[in-house]
Amino acid sequence: MPIRTLATLVVAILLGLVAVALANVWLSRQRNVDASTVSLAGTVPVVVAAQPIERGVALQPAALKVVRFPQAAAPAGALSTIEEASAGGQRLALRAIVINEPILATKITAPGGKVNLSAAMTPGMRAVTFRANDVAGVAGFVLPGDRVDVLVTRDVGAQGGKTGSTFVTQILADNLKVLGVDQLDDDTTTKPVVVKAITLEVTPAQAQVISLAQAVGTVSLALRQVGDQAAVDKRVTTVADLGGRGASPMVLRTAAPRRAARPATPGLRVNVTRGVITSDYAVSR
Repeated sequence: MPIRTLATLVVAILLGLVAVALANVWLSRQRNVDASTVSLAGTVPVVVAAQPIERGVALQPAALKVVRFPQAAAPAGALSTIEEASAGGQRLALRAIVINEPILATKITAPGGKVNLSAAMTPGMRAVTFRANDVAGVAGFVLPGDRVDVLVTRDVGAQGGKTGSTFVTQILADNLKVLGVDQLDDDTTTKPVVVKAITLEVTPAQAQVISLAQAVGTVSLALRQVGDQAAVDKRVTTVADLGGRGASPMVLRTAAPRRAARPATPGLRVNVTRGVITSDYAVSR
């Protein structure tokens, strides 16, 4: 076989091998692109903590990462890019965030914000504080983050034309969030403590009712079990609900005033004289 023909054949074989290799590389890349496209379909980016972040610590890009969540399972209010965590100013963690926990807008401050009570409140809500003691505060077991019902016991006065006092206990609001006890608003605390003041998150209308209740009666709390969201059916309890016997189950009567004793009416008296001795005798009517 001529040398020229042999050289042409070798060159053709080499070019064929190169073409096959290039085709394999291209096909491999296409498969990777297709697999990546399929894996990203129906997902959204969510910023999560790449490491534990303590309460009050500023969010740093090194402490964050982006993961893909199924679109239907992505948490509401989650950040989608790391840049959002610092856009407009520094943002701080309102509570401790564990690794791989989504960074939600409710868990961090606004840009340039501070870690204070107002920053942790739900938009449109108010904070109201009332005096507490070992009884009203459920022996100190009411802590930030708990849910409580607010009750007031008061005297509504005489009822039904009867004299005396009528005491009732009303549920003013139920399932309220405890924002703080005294000056503590950290919802990760677990140690019970008897405090002098408890702050609740309420609506503007509830704030008015609770403030008025403190002036007319005794306000106390009922601690809810974790996860209990049920509304309370019975809103008012009267003395009649306690049962027992009495002149009137609805009314606690005050003691009737004693009548003043009538002065004794002087009776008739008779003097009897025997000799020189005179004796005085009372004669009953």
